[in-house]
Amino acid sequence: MKKIFYLIIASAFFIQCGKSEKKVSENTPPIDNSAKNLNVSVLIDLSDRIDPEKNPNPTMEYFQRDAEYIKAIEKGFLDHIKSKKVIQLNDQMQVFFNPEPSDPKMNELTKELKVSFDKNTTKENINLVENKYSSLPLQIYESAIKDKKYVGSDIWEFFKNKVKDYCIKDDHRNVLFILTDGYIYHKDSKFSEGQKTSYLTPELVKSLKLNSSDFKNKIQDKSLGFVKANDDLDHLEVIVLGINASKGNPFEGDVIKEYWENWFKEMKIKNYQIKSADLPSNLEPLILKAISGKN
Repeated sequence: MKKIFYLIIASAFFIQCGKSEKKVSENTPPIDNSAKNLNVSVLIDLSDRIDPEKNPNPTMEYFQRDAEYIKAIEKGFLDHIKSKKVIQLNDQMQVFFNPEPSDPKMNELTKELKVSFDKNTTKENINLVENKYSSLPLQIYESAIKDKKYVGSDIWEFFKNKVKDYCIKDDHRNVLFILTDGYIYHKDSKFSEGQKTSYLTPELVKSLKLNSSDFKNKIQDKSLGFVKANDDLDHLEVIVLGINASKGNPFEGDVIKEYWENWFKEMKIKNYQIKSADLPSNLEPLILKAISGKN
């Protein structure tokens, strides 16, 4: 009888211990999403879209808009840095072109714009980043416009061969901003597979007769779009800024966005935004929100 009594007591003890352990587990503080590590990349399209002579805009030139977009991205990045404790810092930001310009000065500027923060970061480091991003991006555009050797926009090849290595880091939120008018073209990556292409130009849109309100049906029925460049990019968030369609086709901007959207879906990119060219003051709130990760 005593043995049964002791067994009951022992069982009750172990059950109570199990409940206590479970209770502790349930009360564990949730992960603070604001402390996530951030990896921000900016891919700049340095094609002749930025040429103020070929594509003038009296309100604000497109290269000036780009430079202001980059400042807003830097602001959002630093807001994130300032919201974290120094010991939590493991964040970085960088700027890319594809292909890279031949001018060594341009490549030096991009090196200057690659910044990272860790537990050894000081206030001076943050101020230095603010200073760099207030002047260097504009220097990049002015240099490209001055020598007029526009290298084109090989965004397709960037996604195929570089995006995973350059823009995706483990244990980070990976956010890629692409500054482009939406057209993609480079002579070294121009090819097609069936009805899909690695490029998109005004001439191609015109030849495909995507100039009416049923453009979506035509794209779907003819299997038009970009050739898939990569797979399983679900750890990458993408924000495309600056879509600027050629004049004459009221649906051209929508066609461009449809191409990009379908392309992202094929590559398993779940979180993306595609925005038309607009004044930086209008797009800055969107940029800051995208970097903060707040819905």
